[in-house]
Amino acid sequence: MFKINEVSTTNKLLLAITIPLSFYILRVLGFIFAPLMFAFILTLLFMPTMRWLLKRKIHRIAAIVLVMIVISLGVFLSVILVQQVSKEIIDGKEVLYQKLDAKVGKTIAPYAEILGIETNTYPSAIKSILFSNQVTEKIYGNFGQTFTMVQRTLTFILLTIFFLVLLLAGSLNLEKMMGQTLFTSKMRSVKTYMSIEHNIVKFLKVKVFVSILTGLAFGLVCWFFGISFPLFWGLFAFALNFVQMIGSVVVTILATLFAFIEIEQPGTILLLGLIFTSIQLLFGSVMEPILMGKSFSINIIAVLIMLMFWGYMWGVPGLILSIPMTVLLKTLLEQFDGTKVFAKLMS
Repeated sequence: MFKINEVSTTNKLLLAITIPLSFYILRVLGFIFAPLMFAFILTLLFMPTMRWLLKRKIHRIAAIVLVMIVISLGVFLSVILVQQVSKEIIDGKEVLYQKLDAKVGKTIAPYAEILGIETNTYPSAIKSILFSNQVTEKIYGNFGQTFTMVQRTLTFILLTIFFLVLLLAGSLNLEKMMGQTLFTSKMRSVKTYMSIEHNIVKFLKVKVFVSILTGLAFGLVCWFFGISFPLFWGLFAFALNFVQMIGSVVVTILATLFAFIEIEQPGTILLLGLIFTSIQLLFGSVMEPILMGKSFSINIIAVLIMLMFWGYMWGVPGLILSIPMTVLLKTLLEQFDGTKVFAKLMS
């Protein structure tokens, strides 16, 4: 009896050491684990296509090449769309600059003067503020951070592609790893992996569909009210919708602030803010949960905790990955009797 209690105490102590150590490793090696998780989610998305190609007796290498071509085409079309948006912005930059300069002169310049920033050095209020000593020092001081961020982004993309190829090729077999580490039964391991794949693929499909609708709604509203660059705002709303909760708040605030630059009537600006908020509530809080179904019933507290946790661990990639990671974690917790209670708490 004493030995059993001793073993139980030892296991609890090991668990108490292992959990913080695991979090520390995830934090320190985030530059590896974040691209790996992105690649894993992309692999789940394209795995049905891979299976279909392999069933047609297509060689695995050829199937991987075809999948990478599809991904490359998607990236290429996205680049073309971004170029079109950039051209639209460049063509209208002079008119926008004049409107923005007038608004800055009326609203921001008085507060900038209180902070000791010169606003009358040049005819343009924006130019005066940007070329003031305080702002210039701040910009140059953050130049190194900007360069580091670009470098990290490129590294992240390259590592994601590398892991994606390995996962599609089967060199990193996560299903086999789960069977060797978490489960004793191969059948249970396969069933859990298929459940994770089904849930995450369903989540991604619904998320893309809802994001497209959100982007279209934002673009159409901007076009109807005569706000410049409706294509940009539609694309921006689509992209930020993948950052759960935070993205929708950011795009709504920025779109309303941009409307403040272009529209003089306060009532119209308020109406636009309400419309943008209603769009986010309709698609994000009503339509998305309905399409997701009961299997994705994760309470708001769990979502907020996961957003803060993964955002702290991996930054922006963590914010994007937070919900897929939560779905994965909830699915795993449901497989063990001792952890089912935690899965219920998340529901």
